[in-house]
Amino acid sequence: MSWLPLIIAALLSITVLVGYVMVMVGIRRQDKALSLRRYPGGASASLARKVTGCYVRDGVSWT
Repeated sequence: MSWLPLIIAALLSITVLVGYVMVMVGIRRQDKALSLRRYPGGASASLARKVTGCYVRDGVSWT
């Protein structure tokens, strides 16, 4: 049995898991800071907004 598909699957699942955790951390940070109407404060918050489709235009948050 070849180990290559198993290694590829493990790497992909780790990548998806890390991305998911980063988005969850960004959402949690934005929610705690009550700063959804302002520009994101960090990389995780910015990633969370890009993934969820929430962005800020002229100081107003649009979803």
